[in-house]
Amino acid sequence: MPLLFSYGTLQLEQVQLETFGRLLKGEKDILEDYQLTMIEITDPEVLRKSNQQFHPIISFSGDKKDQVEGVLFEVTEEEILLADEYEVDDYKRVEVTFKSGKNGYIYIGK
Repeated sequence: MPLLFSYGTLQLEQVQLETFGRLLKGEKDILEDYQLTMIEITDPEVLRKSNQQFHPIISFSGDKKDQVEGVLFEVTEEEILLADEYEVDDYKRVEVTFKSGKNGYIYIGK
C-alpha cells in the first residue's frame, strides 16, 4: 500500500470522510529538510471540506534543522488519486524518504 504524509488538513476526520469515504490509519513521522508556511485557499470545494481558509504548505529547504511533523497514512492507489483532486492548484505530489526510513508521498508547493 502507498504511504501518504499529511501535515495539514488531510489529518481532519471530516476531510478524510469526504475525500476517501473512510478514516485513514497512520503513524506519526517527520519530514526533514522541509519548512512549513501557510497559503490562502480559494477552491470552493476544498474550503467546504476543510472549513479553513488558510492551509499549511511545505517547501524544500535543504536544512536538516527544518522538520515538519505529520502522519504517514496507508492509502490505496485510488485514494492517492482522490488526494490529488483534493490538493488542487497550489500543490504537487512527490515521493520522499521520511525520518523513519519509510518512503511515501507528500504534497509540496508548486
